[in-house]
Amino acid sequence: MGAKVRSGWQYRASFWLFLLSQTLVMCLDFAVILSIFTKVDSVGGWSAVEVALLYGLAGVAFGMADTFVSAVEHASKHIKAGTFDLFLLRPVSPLLHLTASEFELRRIGRVLQPLVVLGAALVILDIDWTPAKVVLVPLTLAAGTVIFSAVWVATSAAAFWTVEGQEGANAFTYGGNQATQYPLDVLGDWLKRLFTFVFPLAFVAYVPASEIIGKPTPLGLPDWTVWASPLVAALATAVALLIWRTAIRHHQSTGS
Repeated sequence: MGAKVRSGWQYRASFWLFLLSQTLVMCLDFAVILSIFTKVDSVGGWSAVEVALLYGLAGVAFGMADTFVSAVEHASKHIKAGTFDLFLLRPVSPLLHLTASEFELRRIGRVLQPLVVLGAALVILDIDWTPAKVVLVPLTLAAGTVIFSAVWVATSAAAFWTVEGQEGANAFTYGGNQATQYPLDVLGDWLKRLFTFVFPLAFVAYVPASEIIGKPTPLGLPDWTVWASPLVAALATAVALLIWRTAIRHHQSTGS
């Protein structure tokens, strides 16, 4: 990763332009959300500032996962080229080696704008701060990052069977990021269950954010689930690694 950072820094204009473009893309995403509130006062019972909190929590978590783990999606490229075998010959985890070898620090631009929005939302909202809520904010960001990372690993592993499946994977990674920027109250019941119990993206921002701003525990979940994001992150990681290791065991080289 250090080598990749030094290499990328040799082209500083490219580095700053890419980082700026990533930041601008995130600004456009947030502008779309704000445009909704020019016509309505709330979405699913959430005000504009409350949705901004969701956007900030989800955006920072997604940006961190995008920076450090999203390179796993390049597995399909290496599988097709026959170069994935190189990752299997080194005395290090293929997953760690792949993500490190494709690391791009300039992707951090996806974190900066959501971080600003998150900070502004936390200041503007009238939150009854307690020590528990103070801890819940960074805990949610860390758990959300791990959950998105797990989704990235699990969906990218499909390339070992399908070779070309990145567009389908994007529906759960980038699509999942879009879904977590809004309260799940706007979705149908089956989608709520999908994002809560199958792809647990509800725990990236929606469930803990409800506790932070003092809303009732959503989706009929027990009160303790507002603190369940780290547990969900651990379970998601275990499932993702199981899928990844299964895929590695069934990998067959392209040969000569």
